[in-house]
Amino acid sequence: MTGTRGLGARWRRRRPLRARLALAASAAVALVAIGVCAAAFTVIDYQMTRQLKLTLTQTATQMIRDRHDWGPTPSDTLCQYPASSCVQIVPSDPAKDPRKPYVLPVSDATRQVADGRSPAFYERQKVAGRPVLMLTTRLGDKDEALQVAQRSDTVDRGVEQAAWALAAVGGAGVLLAAALGYWVSRTGLAPVARLTATAERIAATRDARHRIELPAGPAAREDEITRLATSFNTMLAELEQSVTAQRRLVADASHELRTPLTALRTNAELLARADRLTDAQRDRASAALGRQLREVTTLVNDLIELARDEEPQPLVEQVRPAALLEHAVGAAREHWPELTFTAAIDPAAADTTVPGVPPRLARLLSNLLDNAAKFSPPGGPVETALCGVPGALELTVRDHGPGIEAGDLPHVFDRFYRAKAARALPGSGLGLAMARQIARAHGADLTAERAPGGGALFRLRIPLPAA
Repeated sequence: MTGTRGLGARWRRRRPLRARLALAASAAVALVAIGVCAAAFTVIDYQMTRQLKLTLTQTATQMIRDRHDWGPTPSDTLCQYPASSCVQIVPSDPAKDPRKPYVLPVSDATRQVADGRSPAFYERQKVAGRPVLMLTTRLGDKDEALQVAQRSDTVDRGVEQAAWALAAVGGAGVLLAAALGYWVSRTGLAPVARLTATAERIAATRDARHRIELPAGPAAREDEITRLATSFNTMLAELEQSVTAQRRLVADASHELRTPLTALRTNAELLARADRLTDAQRDRASAALGRQLREVTTLVNDLIELARDEEPQPLVEQVRPAALLEHAVGAAREHWPELTFTAAIDPAAADTTVPGVPPRLARLLSNLLDNAAKFSPPGGPVETALCGVPGALELTVRDHGPGIEAGDLPHVFDRFYRAKAARALPGSGLGLAMARQIARAHGADLTAERAPGGGALFRLRIPLPAA
């Protein structure tokens, strides 16, 4: 049994879906056609035989009513052939049988009907080489049986002709079912065939720009196959965007790493000839090498952080944003002592907690504060605030620097993007990209805008969990 199932599974795998669907549809329609034809044949056979039996019953009733016209002796045997019928009387006692042999066959069952021990019955016999249907019934209250027979070859021929006609209709139905099954499978699976061809073309060319052609029409009338094709196109668009972003990231990372790696190689080669350098030159080269190593390390760590889209669930805990903001502002004051950092925390939001990963949220705030500090003039303020809004906590970071140009606003959170005003400042252009990724991983929204009166304003909105 297991081997049979294995063979069936291998056969299904080797046959295309279109062929299997056509075969299934054809088999279903063929079974229905054969079933209908079989039922029709059964009904025709039953009705024609029933009509013949009804004729025999009516003839027997008429003969019993008119028995006195047959002759003076009730035990005489009389066989008449009006049309194609035959009638005879059989007594229960064989001694009373007539001298002439019976035309219709007489058996013990016939004698039992004659003396009332058995009910009337029908049977098929042959008389004079012709098939007949014979009715044997008791003749009144006498110990006699009346046998009425009628040729059945006409009925048999009609049933046979009906059988051939129904067989032809059933065969035509099977052929039509096969044709319709093939047409249905070909038409219904056409979008699937296009989807398969597109997937195979993408696998062969590794080009996610291909799309499946969708039929024209309103979206409300789309069937399941069209919705599948639409979803596949959406997936392809996401894949194309992901591949493009990955290629851009690799290109940007290669560009950003090229300069510090070149400097590292230069300083390393310079230090390899330390015997030719003065102490001051050696110290400068060593300091530059250490600084460049830190820059490369920071850049690589940032790239690793950006490669992670989601936060690990085991590290998620209830976090108090007010405490994180106070800690981040305190660390920024130590790192940027020439600037003034302020934190305005709404008392109503001071004890509010949200689910998150504390180190990652702290990194987000640190990146925002570092970005604000880089663009703030010496002695300028960096203002932070935390307050509650309907359904969320809103945290803002504002600086009083040159602000963000209108053309730079759409690209502020792009990886490695640096505005003209920031190209002379330290950094790799990954801080804000990392901040937005951390925000999205926590279900929050981070936006940038131009602050009234000058400077840049970053707004972080963290949704509160449903009560």
